[in-house]
Amino acid sequence: MAPDKVYGFRFKGEVQQRIAGLHTIGKESRTSHTYSWDGLKRQEQDRIVFQYTLNGQGRIRIKDNVYTLTKNEAFLINIPSDHCYYLPSDSDHWDFIFITLYGEEAARHYHTITHKHGHIFTMPIDTRPIRHIFKIIEIIETIGIKDAFEASGYAYSFLMEYLHYLEFKQQQQSERPASINKAVAFIKAQYAKDISLDNIVKVSGLSKYHFTRLFTRTLHKTPVQYLTKVRIEQALQLLRHTDQSIDEIAKTVGYASHNYFSKVFKATLGETPTQYRQNKFVMPVDRLFID
Repeated sequence: MAPDKVYGFRFKGEVQQRIAGLHTIGKESRTSHTYSWDGLKRQEQDRIVFQYTLNGQGRIRIKDNVYTLTKNEAFLINIPSDHCYYLPSDSDHWDFIFITLYGEEAARHYHTITHKHGHIFTMPIDTRPIRHIFKIIEIIETIGIKDAFEASGYAYSFLMEYLHYLEFKQQQQSERPASINKAVAFIKAQYAKDISLDNIVKVSGLSKYHFTRLFTRTLHKTPVQYLTKVRIEQALQLLRHTDQSIDEIAKTVGYASHNYFSKVFKATLGETPTQYRQNKFVMPVDRLFID
C-alpha cells in the first residue's frame, strides 16, 4: 500500500445518506505539532471518524478526558462534538489509518457502539475491522470505487466488521484462557508439521489432563479434533485452487501418509479428496467451512 494518501468521495445518491456513506479514508504519518482537529470547529457535519494508531503516539481530548493513543489503539468520534485530537508535544510522530463515515444507519451504529463500549479501543492490527480498512485502501489504489452503491457497501461492511469484533471476537478472546489462545495460535502456525498432542500441551504450560479438559470445554473440540479441522480446511483450499497431487497436499498439511490423509478427509466430509476434487455435480465454492 502506498504511504500517506487520503482519498475523498462525493458521490450523488440517497443510498449513502440513508444507510452508510464513505467520506474519506487513508493512511497518514504526522510529524508537525500543528496537526490538530477540533471537533467543534470543523466544516464537516454529521461525520463519524475512526482512527487507528499504527506507530508513534497521538492524543485526543473528549470533553474533560484526555487519552494518549499508542500502537494498536483507536478512537471513534462524531463531528460535531466536543473533542480535539492532535500530535502532542512529547511525541515526534503519529502514524495511523482512518475512515470517515456518514449516514443514518452509520449514526445509529455509532451511538450503539459508543454507548456500550466508549470511544477508545485497543485491537491488534490483524483484526478484521483493521484489515478491512487496509483492504478498502488497496481496492481504491488498484481498481477504484466507481459509484455511491459501491462506496456505501464498503462503509457499511466496515461497521459490520467493527460490531462483529466488539460483540463476538473481543468477547471470545477475553473469555478464552491464555493457555488456550497459545495452543490455538501454535496449531494454526504449525499444523503443517508433525505435531502431537504432547507438543500442543507443552505450549499451554498445563498438565495434559487439565489442558485437554479445558480446551474441549472452551472450543467444543478436543485439541486433536481442532488440529484436524485446521488441516482439512487448508487441504480444501489446495484441492480447489492448486494442481498439487493428493500426496503433495497430504504432506503440505501435515500428514505423512497419503492413505491416512484420505481416511481422515473422508471421515470429515464423506468423500475422498479425489472425489471432492472431481465432483462436477456440486456447485464449486472458493472456500468451504467445516465444523
